[in-house]
Amino acid sequence: MTPTSPWWHKERHTDRRPLLLTRNRIKDAFRQWFLDQDFIEVEPGALQVSPGNETHLRAFTTEFVSPADTRHAIYLHTSPEFACKKLLAAGETRIFAFSQVFRNAETGPLHTPEFTMLEWYRAGNVGDEQYTHVQNDCTELVALAATSAENAIWHWKNRSCDAHQDSLLKTVPEALAELFAIDLKGTFDAGGEPDRGALAEAARRGEISVADNDAWGDVFSKLMASLESRYGEIASLTTPDGLERSMVLDLYPASMSPLARLAERNPGLARRFEFFLCGIELANGFAESNDPVMVRAGLIKQMNEKERIYGERYPLDQDFLAALPQMPPASAGCAMGFDRLVMLATGATRIDQVQWTPLSP
Repeated sequence: MTPTSPWWHKERHTDRRPLLLTRNRIKDAFRQWFLDQDFIEVEPGALQVSPGNETHLRAFTTEFVSPADTRHAIYLHTSPEFACKKLLAAGETRIFAFSQVFRNAETGPLHTPEFTMLEWYRAGNVGDEQYTHVQNDCTELVALAATSAENAIWHWKNRSCDAHQDSLLKTVPEALAELFAIDLKGTFDAGGEPDRGALAEAARRGEISVADNDAWGDVFSKLMASLESRYGEIASLTTPDGLERSMVLDLYPASMSPLARLAERNPGLARRFEFFLCGIELANGFAESNDPVMVRAGLIKQMNEKERIYGERYPLDQDFLAALPQMPPASAGCAMGFDRLVMLATGATRIDQVQWTPLSP
């Protein structure tokens, strides 16, 4: 049966079914893992007044019609983040959700307009303990997925990875210095504000093409795209048997992380990490900021950039901003692309191979 046959064709479904049953085993194992640690499963609504405010995420817009026939725009969420943080403000301390999320203008082997996001939060009152916890959670969940799939060696393109290995922890400044000889902290001023000219000059020295109209964020995004394609060159990432381990890439620029808590003693950086395996970003986590003034300003900057690039912007969720000060001050959360993880664990080559009813445009 050809890959162009509809997913519901019996022969094609027969081919996909073992992957889908493995998906279910992984999901059951994850759910039990969270419940064993006293997490509560929640079900965030998909319809929201704001879909999220990341510059490059594009949402699906629909219309709410009231019984009085008044109408206003409403959105399918790009993440359950705002809803989950409201639950932290309401008093929940450990929550997780398997949420269907929606992102427009995304399609390909690793992207689809609708997918499953696993999101979880640990609430705390002091220190970075919860933030370290969610980083470690990523490593444990990958190992659990490998056990559930009975497959510890995962492959993607020309990379092979051991899902049972401990993760390598690197900061973004360390990785950029190692791969491109770039001093990221040197591209911030004394107050931690990004200097576009300094980053552009450093990027060009690292043989990254920079356009005259690229903003600071554009230059940083180009650097990260190159870093993601080359991070296999980082020392200690490869184990003695020639397999890569997963990597936690920590401390992102604060200007690119409006929802994350600022990093003490690191002006211009925030307590945000991304989790990579086989060259694929699997998760994105924060030490959560509960400063509504800082978060509002950061989200507005993101929307200004979206309007500059795409000619559109989304509203802010005022309820979310009002809830932020009620969150425990040292909370942390993480969002993991569940379909991507299942794809790696099963050896699938496209994300739609591990979705029960993928979209057929």
